[in-house]
Formats: sequence, structure tokens, C-alpha cells
Amino acid sequence: MPTSTWHTRWAGHTEAQSNPFMQTSFLSTLEQTGICGEGSGWQPEHLRLEAGNQALWMPLYAKTHSWGEYVFDWSWAHAYEQHGLTYYPKLVSAIPYTPSVGPRTSEPLTAAQAQTLAGAIEARVLERGYSGAHLLFPDTGTAQLWRQTGWAERCDVQFHWKNRNYRDFDDFLDRFSSRKRKNTRKERRSITEQGLNLHCYEGTGISLETLHQFYVFYHATYLKRGRQGYLNRAFFEQLLARQPETLVLFMAYDGEEAVAGALCFRDNTTLYGRYWGCLAEYNNLHFETCYYQGIDYCIRHGLQRFDPGTQGEHKVARGFEPTLTHSFHWLAHPEFRDAVQRFCDEEATMVAHYRQQMIEALPFKSTADGESP
Repeated sequence: MPTSTWHTRWAGHTEAQSNPFMQTSFLSTLEQTGICGEGSGWQPEHLRLEAGNQALWMPLYAKTHSWGEYVFDWSWAHAYEQHGLTYYPKLVSAIPYTPSVGPRTSEPLTAAQAQTLAGAIEARVLERGYSGAHLLFPDTGTAQLWRQTGWAERCDVQFHWKNRNYRDFDDFLDRFSSRKRKNTRKERRSITEQGLNLHCYEGTGISLETLHQFYVFYHATYLKRGRQGYLNRAFFEQLLARQPETLVLFMAYDGEEAVAGALCFRDNTTLYGRYWGCLAEYNNLHFETCYYQGIDYCIRHGLQRFDPGTQGEHKVARGFEPTLTHSFHWLAHPEFRDAVQRFCDEEATMVAHYRQQMIEALPFKSTADGESP
């Protein structure tokens, strides 16, 4: 019989997943630099499942708030409070501050393992008196298995770019309607007209000096909103030292002066847009640095997908397709568990309608024009 054990630090394991956010280096760096751990609201309670000589890990955190999750449950917490109940802490399986679809275990799951993990998590919730447990942004395989556990499924929409064997950026734009193609070319041309130029740095080609310049931009962008960035300088420095092969940094320059940057991650199939920052505002620079440079990169390197991050309907006009994401939720309180199930069912209908609206807003030529995306 498989056995489960709980750990308060992320321990090493064989890297079976290529996803950059499920690497030991990424998860342990979050803890070692103080982003997760005591006082952060992300207290590690990772789950290890062992069966014979095989073992797999699942990142889990006891959460005392809902920041950095991007599956918004503030209304659930408020409902608990109104009924004199405590919503926090709760147990969450997610990559902290990373709303990106991906695996949530160190090895691909079997159906039996998914059931065992779900049962162990539910038992932990009851043992510790947590309000419930939540699995956020699992990949397709994990989501298919988790549907069999009886947890409530919630859907949302992100906007992802998909590589349909494009030869180059112009080939991609050729799939646009004439007006949308003209608008995109105008946006890209405006970068040159403002005297800006972009440079792509990869892996060990990213110097500490360049990384520090990017961090200033990242932090300044949060300060403009009146708050601190979630991540600290030590986090970025350690990632560069520990997993440089996953890092791609696009930097924008006004002459010789760096003015903006976007830090992405990559694996063998996907580019993940994660962090952006700038000191001064330039027309269309965000679109160029965060979207068009990434599309160019994917086409050049044969990557199949570009996940530029959460939210942003403005991505649709630039060829990012509305893509369903999923999360799963189990609440210990039976009546709230039923209420959340009804909420998710009703919300799913609205999400499906919204996704269809976004599909109709895509810039690609219609089938009536003899071409489809």
C-alpha cells in the first residue's frame, strides 16, 4: 500500500518534470529566500507519496491569505466569516505567485495515485482543522484524473499563443485579417520610430548586471501600484545560478540605456511570460517586450506554446487564443462544499460564454476568407 508523509521543506527528488516551476531549484529557492515560509502566508506542507521503490512529491502550502494564487476565492472567505466560521488557514497545491498551467506532482500520476493523494489531503485538512484544500492550474492530465476525486471543478480563461508551424513572424501575421495585421505592424514599427531596440538574453548569457537592471524595473512597476513586489532580488539571483537554462530575458534599450525588461521561463515546448517592469512609459513597448518578442522567440526555437501570464483581453487582438484553465476545490464543511459546487457549475456556464466571445474576437481570417487559425 502506498504511504504518504508530510514535509515542511521542499526536499530534492529526481527531476522527472521539465516544467521550470516544478524543478527542485525553483521551489526550494522560494523557501530559501523567504518568499515562502514563516510569516509569508505560504507555509510549506509538501506531500510525499511512496509505493515500494517509487516516490512522488506534490507541493502544498498552508495559506493564511489568498494572495498570489490567481484563483479568486475572497467571496468564499467572506461567506465563511459571515457565518462565524474561519476560512484560513486552507491547504493549497500551487506554484506560489505563478498562475501557470502545469504538472502538480514530480512524476505523472496514475488514477490510483490521484485518489490516494486526494484522500491524504482531505485527511490532512480534517486533522489540522483547515477549511479545505485547493488544486490550482493543473495540467490536462492531472485535471482529468482529479475530476474522479469528487472535488468541485472551477474554470477560467487565460490567453495563450499557439504555434501553428509558422515559418516566421510575417507568416504568423499572414493569418490575420488585413486590418488587424496592419495594426500589429504599426505597433511594432513604432518601437523603431521611438529609437528603441530589443535584445534577448538566454541562460548563462544573462549577466548579474543585466539581471539587476531587470529587477529595478520589476520592483518599480509594483511601487507604481503602491506595493512591494512579491519576489526579492535574492530569488532572481539564485534562479540564475541554479537553473539558468530555463531563463529568457528580453531587455529594451533607448540608445545604450536599458529602460524595460520581461523575464520568461522555458522548457522543451513552452515559453512562459512571468515578470515585467519599466521605468518610463513608451508607446507599445509593453506589447513588444512581453508579447511580440516572445512570439518571435517561439517561432525561432520551435516552441509550441507561449503562456504570457494571467488576465488581459488585449492579448486577443495580438493572436493569443482564449484557453480554459482549471482548479479543484474540497471544503470540509458539507454545506459549504455543496454551495461551492453549485457556484462552480453556474460560473462554468458564464466562463464558456465568455470564452466563445473571445474566440469570435480573434484577429485571424475567418473560414469565409478561405483560412482559419
